[in-house]
Amino acid sequence: MPFVNEDKRTAYATELSTADIGRRVTVNGWCAKQRNLGSLIFIDLRDRSGIIQLAFDESTDRETFETAANVRSEYVISASGVVRSRGSDINVNRATGAIEIAVDRLKILCKAETPPFVITEGDTDVRNELRMRYRYLDLRRPEMMKNIIARSEITKLVRDYYHENGFIEIETPNLIKPTPEGARDYLVPSRIFPGKFFALPQSPQLYKQLIMYAGFDRYIQIARCYRDEDLRADRQPEFTQIDMEMSFVTEDDVMDINEGLIRYVYKNFLGVTLPEKFPRITYAEAMERFGSDKPDIRFGFELCNLTDILKNCTFRVFEGAIAAGGSVRAINVKGGAKFTRREIDSLGEIAKQYGAKGLAWRKNTNGEITSSYSKFLSDAENAAIDERLGFSEGDLILIVADKNSIVFDALGALRRECADRLGLLRPGDFKFLWIVEFPLFEYSEEDGRFYAKHHPFTAPMDEDIPLIKTNPGAVRARAYDIVLNGTEIGGGSIRISTPEMQRLMFETLGIGEEEAEAKFGFLLEALKYGIPPHGGLAFGLDRLVALTLGHDDIRDVIAFPKVQNSSEPMSRCPAPADPQALLELGIAIINKTDDDDNEDTGN
Repeated sequence: MPFVNEDKRTAYATELSTADIGRRVTVNGWCAKQRNLGSLIFIDLRDRSGIIQLAFDESTDRETFETAANVRSEYVISASGVVRSRGSDINVNRATGAIEIAVDRLKILCKAETPPFVITEGDTDVRNELRMRYRYLDLRRPEMMKNIIARSEITKLVRDYYHENGFIEIETPNLIKPTPEGARDYLVPSRIFPGKFFALPQSPQLYKQLIMYAGFDRYIQIARCYRDEDLRADRQPEFTQIDMEMSFVTEDDVMDINEGLIRYVYKNFLGVTLPEKFPRITYAEAMERFGSDKPDIRFGFELCNLTDILKNCTFRVFEGAIAAGGSVRAINVKGGAKFTRREIDSLGEIAKQYGAKGLAWRKNTNGEITSSYSKFLSDAENAAIDERLGFSEGDLILIVADKNSIVFDALGALRRECADRLGLLRPGDFKFLWIVEFPLFEYSEEDGRFYAKHHPFTAPMDEDIPLIKTNPGAVRARAYDIVLNGTEIGGGSIRISTPEMQRLMFETLGIGEEEAEAKFGFLLEALKYGIPPHGGLAFGLDRLVALTLGHDDIRDVIAFPKVQNSSEPMSRCPAPADPQALLELGIAIINKTDDDDNEDTGN
């Protein structure tokens, strides 16, 4: 039926309250549920704000009552009537649970077929692949509606904060030059220049540096970014960054302004007051204490180095790791003694996933000590381990012996897994911290070369510059990451601002002068013309919103995400291109895949 002036909404569902009793209103939305009790009919009308009950009884005119009787789930309706009290029949689980609308005018605007799944309030047990196939229906669920609206509200707060602090919002291009470092680019062929390609930006990094070169001083952008990489729960091939850059600043300046952003968002969105200063620890300290450069500090279970205690032990597992230049480290899981042998064995399997050959353990259950390793050590060695770890009743010691990278990865994963099993990962407990002084380079044994830990435009610590040519692996970066509850939500650095340092960086990364000129000539040229000291940071907006709302999967806060194989089941993309378009681009498909390959997963 046509939509007319009488059908226009006067209020959203949850804008109404007991203060509106007696008021005449019009609401528009979908039928979430219809209940026909013979002489009474109730319809739950759902709009983007929530649900309100529509009531039809013996006082309702016959035509309106019959229309209500014909309404089915997901019909689009417009209803007008008077807000009234539900008396003692209050739904305490609903914002509008104390009121209803006594409807005297009801119009069915659009009928609907039975949807492939029930659109319910709260969590759903619908398979992910079905949710993604019918994403527009999934988005009707109040939980998803709430998430997407929350994302909009948080994004507005972000813009408000930066604008209040003198930042200028500037858009950078989405068709750029392909980049040689980082993840794989999404390439866009040029019709005008056959055989040449644009790339979709992995980040606005170079452009925001050029904005600093231009003198704009404070830049902000809510930027779409694209990376052709394997997906995880917190990764998407296209995602959104809160991208910022500042001139005439140090690391402290950048971190301070962005701490302010987080405090502003949490205060205005959640009503949560965060500490005035977030903790700051170095990368080296983070690895030594937590086995991770993105540690969760909501709980203890910090790593403890036992190598010095065990350097003369005869236990082959520990002895071999130390002799090979590795280490023996442990965590004391307070309360972990309650874990069964089967549960401890499952922790061992987790350790193996990170390369560990096994997991040694010792626990104290009501004063009874059981262990997998104690019999292989002397009484003095066992006592020294117990003392260093503060081992007492109810504790579980977990030990990994291997090269340091494996020890850190395995114990870092185990401390979080144990915290989860013990119920220590409390929702609503937000612990932020900064990780600083990252390595500038990381060495690939497979490739036999150094790569930039962050990107090749990050400046080294001034005192480490002499080490770049002699010991690149020891050079620290003027880089910083911000971490929330064990997840990196943003990262940045102070940038290189001289052509000499930039060329030295390229040289160390194995990028010769000719290659550097071909790929970054415009940047090297710009560096000749007076560059201010500058630095910045980018937050993952999707991650920030998800964690703020208590979700682990960023797809819960993205309207139309991709699934595990980077496809979109709803629109069935990627899809074959028009042959004529390929001809105009000079592109021939040499390896054709099954068109249905992208339809089988929503994981």
